[in-house]
Amino acid sequence: MEINLLILFLALLADRYVGDPDWLWQRVPHPVVLFGKAIAFIDKRFNRAGHTEEEKRRNGFLAMLALLLVAAGVGVLIHWALTMIPPFGGLIEALIVAVFLAQKSLGEHVARVADALRNDGLVGARRAVSMIVGRDPQVLDEAAITRAAIESLAENTSDGIIAPAFWFALLGLPGLLAYKMLNTADSMIGHLNDRHRDFGRFAAKLDDVANWIPARLTGLLIAAAAWIVHGGKAAARSFDVMMRDARLHRSPNAGWPEAAMAGAIDVALAGPRIYGGVVANEPMLNGSGHRDAGAAHIDAALRVYSVATALFTGVLLVLFFLGLF
Repeated sequence: MEINLLILFLALLADRYVGDPDWLWQRVPHPVVLFGKAIAFIDKRFNRAGHTEEEKRRNGFLAMLALLLVAAGVGVLIHWALTMIPPFGGLIEALIVAVFLAQKSLGEHVARVADALRNDGLVGARRAVSMIVGRDPQVLDEAAITRAAIESLAENTSDGIIAPAFWFALLGLPGLLAYKMLNTADSMIGHLNDRHRDFGRFAAKLDDVANWIPARLTGLLIAAAAWIVHGGKAAARSFDVMMRDARLHRSPNAGWPEAAMAGAIDVALAGPRIYGGVVANEPMLNGSGHRDAGAAHIDAALRVYSVATALFTGVLLVLFFLGLF
């Protein structure tokens, strides 16, 4: 496991300072795009209107299981091939892992929302936030745009960075690829609509299980980062809000990093929002926090995010050295 920690440490550094090379993904499809095509194929092939609810659930379970086994199998083959070319194999594996992380790209996308609020008004800010959230941007005012950006930052810190890193540290490349396949499936078919309620049930439930530890770990990292960025009072508030309000969120996992971030920068997050014209009435996280949020609050969240991911990277290095003794 120690070698996984070192590879992961190098991958996080590469992703933090280099990120995804646009020139590469303009020429070849990103692996997650390929995952998405595979999921779309099984959705079209095995999730048909004539199927009963029981058939859809069975097909969804078997299809998802097959996709996870294929993803893990590919991970085993790649790792085995890379062990044949030491020490370069480890460096190549670190670059592969970096492809599946989202530190730099997530920070940049959220920062664009703050920049748009300052420079382009609501029209530009709505356009920028529509790139990272699924809610209807046309009904969002400045405070709602800000909340959406901060919520996306907090949730995706877990889903896009900590969770894939966690599964790589635990199970290597097979665990990472299987997690990314599962998480992509959850985003595509793990919905409570008529088409996917039954077929995507297994993917949604298993994704909740896979993110249980990473989501709570992310919340703790955010609280620790709040202490470094804003002091002990902010850290205590972040932890208290997380422990009190995380379970108010509709998701069993997303509420933990979101509530921690709400407390860290003292803003009220979540609450009512609109998806596809349907109003989702949800309670606020840190309801006593600032509700007139703006670009400065996004900046504050980004500082906490940057320190939280740096802390995580540092902890991995410490664990690697401890494992050597």
